[in-house]
Amino acid sequence: MKTFEQLIDEALESVEEIFPWDLADAIEQQTDALLLDVREPYEFEAMHINGAINVPRGILETACEYDYEETVPELVEAREREIIVICRSGKRSVLAARVMQQMGYKNVKSLKTGMRGWSDDDQDMVDIHGNLVSEDAAIAYFTPVLRPDQMSK
Repeated sequence: MKTFEQLIDEALESVEEIFPWDLADAIEQQTDALLLDVREPYEFEAMHINGAINVPRGILETACEYDYEETVPELVEAREREIIVICRSGKRSVLAARVMQQMGYKNVKSLKTGMRGWSDDDQDMVDIHGNLVSEDAAIAYFTPVLRPDQMSK
C-alpha cells in the first residue's frame, strides 16, 4: 500500500514543476502554454488564473481523448504543446501531469505549490465572471479547515 505522499513522490520522478513566479513570467511573455486547472468546478469558479481551462481531475483521461462526452478538443490536440497543470496545492496537478505523460503528452509540467502558492506570490486571480479576487478573499479561501475526525491521531 502507498500513501498519497508516496504517490506524489513517485510521480515527481518524471514530472517537472514550475514555480508561480516563473509561470507569471511566462504568462507576461505571452507564451503559448495551455493552463489546465484540474480542480473541481466550484474551486475554479471561486478563483483561477485568467486564461486557464477547467478539466476536473476526475474526468481528465476522457477529456484528453476524442469520442467521449467529456472530450476537450483543445486538450486532445495539445500533446506537443506546453501544458501547465494547476490545482490547489500542487499535488493533484503532479498526479494529473504524470497521467498525461503516460497518455503521450510531451511537455506537461505542474505548478509547484498550486493556487495557494500563486496566491502567496500575490499573483492575480479571477472568479468565474472575470472579476479580480481580493487578496483577503484568497487567503480565506486557501486557509485549510479540518474537522477533528479528518486529522491524524
